[in-house]
Formats: sequence, structure tokens, C-alpha cells
Amino acid sequence: MEIALLILVFVLFVLVIFLLIKNYVLKRDVESMVVKLDANLDKLIAGKKVDNSDNNDDLYSKIAQKLYRLYNINEQKSNEIIEEKEKLNELISDISHQTKTPIANIKLYFEILMSENDVEKRQACLKNIESQIDKLDFLIQSLIKMSRLETGTIKINKEPSLLENTLALAIQGIYNNANQKKIKLQVNCPDDLVLNHDKKWTGEAIFNILDNGVKYTNNGGSIYIDVKKQDIFTKITVCDTGKGIPLARQGMIFKRFYREPEVHDENGVGIGLYLARKIISLQGGYIEVQSEVGIGSTFMIYLPN
Repeated sequence: MEIALLILVFVLFVLVIFLLIKNYVLKRDVESMVVKLDANLDKLIAGKKVDNSDNNDDLYSKIAQKLYRLYNINEQKSNEIIEEKEKLNELISDISHQTKTPIANIKLYFEILMSENDVEKRQACLKNIESQIDKLDFLIQSLIKMSRLETGTIKINKEPSLLENTLALAIQGIYNNANQKKIKLQVNCPDDLVLNHDKKWTGEAIFNILDNGVKYTNNGGSIYIDVKKQDIFTKITVCDTGKGIPLARQGMIFKRFYREPEVHDENGVGIGLYLARKIISLQGGYIEVQSEVGIGSTFMIYLPN
């Protein structure tokens, strides 16, 4: 009986010691976890990288993993905000640069107009002022289109329709200018090809590419449009015999407000190709370009079937 009692006392003693040690270890682990979490929270508040080196399968590691993911989300959002600010600053700078010249010209012609008595010279000044106002109007309209597309104000509405009709819409916009320069237009498009696309905005994109082709193709040149339905995409090829684009600049032509140094005497603000790529990409497609100086350029538009 005494031995049994001693064994019971011993077991209870060991159990108490075990519980005390376990409580101490638990308290120490909790305090360590709290210290680590506090340090990580301070880092998170300060925008610094959270420590994620502990890969154990314990409570702290799980919380640390979530804090690390939260840090990455915040970092991504912060980078997006910085990128948006940079884009906005770039846009403001571009608009300022684009409007500076026509406004300066209007002021100059207006000063000449006020000091000039000759009727013919006054009429010439008025025509020049009108031309600069038209340029500003074109710029503003292009900026509105660009802004509405980028912000999603304009929705791309894809629906099955004949691609031939979309091409006709685009060609209609450049036909007179092409005819004046005696540029030969050729079109090869199946008359029964139905494609799921936004007719209005796809027509705008193709028009912008054709308009560039007409501007930079010499009198008597040619523009060829070819359409082929492939397995995944329908390929619209626009080939001109224009001045061509140097290889080093081909990656820049789709940038907003970019214009070739040699063509600043031509009408335009450098938004057409930018808008074209934006419109096509919003429909899940893309544009490629091949060009050789003195030979011409080929733009290949790919729209998903």
C-alpha cells in the first residue's frame, strides 16, 4: 500500500514538473512568436520586406506566410500607383508638347493679322489659324478616344459580322486621299468571312494603319490588303510601298505621340498606331510589323476567330 502511494506521489510529481516545463516552454514560444510578429508588423507598416525565412509548420509560420503575402499585395499595389503616376506625368508632358506648337503658331499668326493691312496676307493668316485650330481639334478628339479606351469608358462589343464590311468602312476613310496621290488600292478578302469582332473600332484600327500608309507612300504607289483565316487567328495584312521604317525604330512606332523624325511636315499627332494596337489588343489580338527603308511596310493584324 505504501509503495503504491509512493508511486502515485511520484507520478503526480513528475506530471506537475512536466506541466510546469510545458507551461514554461509554451510561454516562451508565445513570447517569441509575439516578438517576431511585432517585428514583422513594424516592417509591414514601414513598407519593408517581411521575414519569411521560417518554414516550420507552426502557428507563427502560418501567420508569417500570410503577412508575407499581404506585404507582396501592398508592394504590388504601391508599384501600380507609382506606374500610374508616371504614366499620368508622361501623358501631361506629351499633351503639353503636342499643344505647344499649334498654340504658339496661332498666337504668331494672330499678331501678324493684327498688324497686317494687306487683304490677301490677312486671309492667308486666317487660313493658317484655321489649320492650326483643326490640328488642335484633331489632337483633342484623338486624346478623347485614347482616354475612353484606356479607362474602359468605351466598351468593345464583339459580335459576328462580315469582315469585308469592316474593311470597306476603313477604306472609305482613306479613299479620297489615296485617289489624289494616285495610289493603287487592292483588296483580297473572302466575301463570306464572318468574324467575331467590334466592327466600328476594328474599322478605326485598320483605318489608322491605312492612313499612315497613304501619308507615307509616294504618288503612284500601292497598298495591298490581304485577309486569311488561320486555325486560331484571322490575319489581316496591310502592305504598302511607302518610305519604310528603320529596324531600330520599329519597336517605337506604337508608342503614344511617336512620330518619325523625317515626317514632321505631315499632318498627324502620332496617336493612330497607338490606338490601333490598343483596339486590337482589347479584342484579344495583336499587331506585327515588318518594314524596309525605301521598300515599304507590312502590318499584320491578328484577330481571334
